[in-house]
Amino acid sequence: MFQSFDVTARPEQGPPRLLALRAELTQEGLNGFLVPRADAHQGEYVAPRDERLSWLTGFTGSAGFCAVLENCAGVFIDGRYRTQVKRQVADLFTPVPWPEVGLGSWLKEQLPQGGKIGFDPWLHATAQITALTQELQGTGIALVQCDNLIDRIWQDQPEPPMMPVQPHPLDYAGEAAAQKCERLAQGLSQAGHQAALITLPDSIMWLLNIRGADIARNPVAHGFAILHSDARVDLFMAPEKLQQLSDHLPSTVTCHPPSAFLQALETLTGAIAVDCASLPQIVADRLGDQLVDAGDPCALPKARKNAAEIAGSAAAHLRDGAAVVELLSWLDAQPVGSLTEIDVAKRLEELRRRDPALRDISFETISGTGENGAVMHYRVTEESNSRLQAGQLLVLDSGGQYLDGTTDITRTIAIGTPGAEECAAFTRVLQGMIAMSCLRWPKGLAGRDIEAVGRMPLWLAGQDFNHGLGHGVGAYLSVHEGPQRLSRVSTVPLEPGMILSNEPGYYREGAFGIRIENLLVVEQAPALATSDPDRDMLCWRGLTYAPIDRRLILGNMLTSAERDWLNAYHSETAVKLRPYVSVAAQSWLDDVTKPI
Repeated sequence: MFQSFDVTARPEQGPPRLLALRAELTQEGLNGFLVPRADAHQGEYVAPRDERLSWLTGFTGSAGFCAVLENCAGVFIDGRYRTQVKRQVADLFTPVPWPEVGLGSWLKEQLPQGGKIGFDPWLHATAQITALTQELQGTGIALVQCDNLIDRIWQDQPEPPMMPVQPHPLDYAGEAAAQKCERLAQGLSQAGHQAALITLPDSIMWLLNIRGADIARNPVAHGFAILHSDARVDLFMAPEKLQQLSDHLPSTVTCHPPSAFLQALETLTGAIAVDCASLPQIVADRLGDQLVDAGDPCALPKARKNAAEIAGSAAAHLRDGAAVVELLSWLDAQPVGSLTEIDVAKRLEELRRRDPALRDISFETISGTGENGAVMHYRVTEESNSRLQAGQLLVLDSGGQYLDGTTDITRTIAIGTPGAEECAAFTRVLQGMIAMSCLRWPKGLAGRDIEAVGRMPLWLAGQDFNHGLGHGVGAYLSVHEGPQRLSRVSTVPLEPGMILSNEPGYYREGAFGIRIENLLVVEQAPALATSDPDRDMLCWRGLTYAPIDRRLILGNMLTSAERDWLNAYHSETAVKLRPYVSVAAQSWLDDVTKPI
């Protein structure tokens, strides 16, 4: 299992750490230094060694960065973390609403006379640096590559993870690694590219049908890869990680230590395909004019799940849904006020771990009651742990990493008798979730074209939420997988085989939170009697099955179609999950899935 480290700065640690960093600024002749959340691979989640942002500021969100100047330090966070950052960072750090306030404009305001801003070229993607450089032109503010100044002052920084890599069986992968390499290499050759650089760990795992454990809750291993147009692969990964693979890797894969990666770039000729959104700036500097921003060649093929991956995900969701049912039935049997948020999270993890196919939970369980539920990515701690009290709502967002699939489910649960305002908001969120679940749309549309459907009931009430409606999900890989999203900024067309979440919510800061989440897979929509003969349509097939709390639903707000959908969903949930749950849970399941 992954070794756990607590690297988050406590409020009292912020001032001395910031003082030490500013001393390094003076020594280097810099006016500022950028501290990103990212590691060299630009994934969403990082190992303890790379938790530099959390170590310095105390902020534990999965997106954001800090710009430390001589007289101020801004922590840039998006709408998901506005409430969380207030709780976590010391007063000497200033939360900055991002992307409403861009880093470039903030630097211009803070450094009107110009200055030098240091950054570690391994930790910033070339697209970020290019955009920031253009924005700062003419200001006298210069970006300067330098050593990582956090690493200099972090005396007990954890070592790099060295967990073993495991083969991912063909029965679950659905396609041999050699075939994947051949298929993608053909695309490179047709585009006139001699090779492609792959920096995202989940892409390497998918391409070579392997899984790692370098990052908690994510079955990935750190490394880099070069896919050549003749289907050869150079894999740059610590040899200690690869000892259990024996003959699993194709003969066309050559393994090298990570230290050989930069030198190997110098041997490449011709056009090299890269994804500038994830390529470290130091690598871009080595490639120069050879660089072609063509995107990650694994991204779309990985997103389009094959039949084996979809079948595995569906099977995993049934077993996972059974664990959720066992938890919810147990929770309903406990006296109100007897449990805490941690009690619920631990119990759910225990129930999931009864499944021998479970390898880990898929992210840190969000178990937030009352005002904690309004923190979208709330992470319960011993200090914040709250007791479940009558009249409150519990937001329970969780998932599992199974050998055959990755799950992610959110249910909002009434503790005691809920209030009228909470029920009205919950019903609107449910209506949005149902609307998206029922949607049919023309082939070629992207997430930005349809995500408003899931927000409409809230919009009509003058309400909204500050996170995307849905994210892509991997097949025993990252629980947040691109490039597909249900988001206002996503331009990637949705295609059959893509798995996404459908998770509208509502959050009243200081009071309560609501979120309902199911996973869906894109399918070709069956033709209707009224269908245009020449128009391809897509639709969803549900993967997630677990009851939705009827105590929070105002039936008079639902249309007849919405009521029919809910009753059909609950009926199917009872049928599908009954064989997997205990006798006591069966009785509870039958009761809570009765028609409304």
